[in-house]
Amino acid sequence: MTDASAPTRVGIVLIGDELLSGKRLDKHMPAVIELLDERGMELSWARMVGDDAGLLERTLGQTMAGNDIVFSFGGIGATPDDRTRQCAAAAAGRALEFNAEGRAILEAKFGDEAYPKRIHMVEWPMGARIIPNPVNQVPGFSLAHHHFVPGFPAMAWPMVGWVLDTHYSHLHRADHAIELLLEVLDTPESALIDIMQSVMDAHPDVRIACLPNASGRRAIEFGVRGSEPAAQAALQSLEVELVAIGAPLGARSCLKRSPQGSD
Repeated sequence: MTDASAPTRVGIVLIGDELLSGKRLDKHMPAVIELLDERGMELSWARMVGDDAGLLERTLGQTMAGNDIVFSFGGIGATPDDRTRQCAAAAAGRALEFNAEGRAILEAKFGDEAYPKRIHMVEWPMGARIIPNPVNQVPGFSLAHHHFVPGFPAMAWPMVGWVLDTHYSHLHRADHAIELLLEVLDTPESALIDIMQSVMDAHPDVRIACLPNASGRRAIEFGVRGSEPAAQAALQSLEVELVAIGAPLGARSCLKRSPQGSD
């Protein structure tokens, strides 16, 4: 029996004033999308929040109230502007504690220099579990389905991969999806709404989206994504419906093949 409470959606929280000011551009979202895609999973949502402690605590409180897998990037260091550890604890309603396993890792790495400042990097919410850091050994931490990693890409991305492989291998998908694209020319969007809904209802195992042409041409692009047989069947149904109303059809293409994501 499938556990209805088991998480299947994945979200990310990107933390830092420098992202919102434009001082730095986010690189984590494309990397997470690729890491998930390699495992047949998909990113469902993303949030970006600055270093304001109250806002970060409210954001994490909202994400912890759900059942999604969440990766949080940044703010887990020991400097005063690193507030993620404290905000995660407050959002979860847990006290902070020096994690025993994390303490041992820092003491092994830094010796006496782990104190009195560096040790705060493993002051986590009670019950947190380590996420190994293959670069400098300073770990991140997991709290239920929330996973907190540094903002540095070289550290963060292999840590995310480790979490996905260690805790969520049961969500990996080996079968492949295909995304088929079809242009519809000189047809108003309003004439396509019922057709799109009809095909979506008849083919719930695929995803269908439509986008107006960005170059100014009067064209709408349909994208049909799913397993190859399902996507081909849905596209065929879409074409039949479009031909029936006399909609001119344009280019057809296949955008990519990749592991099929799960909802």
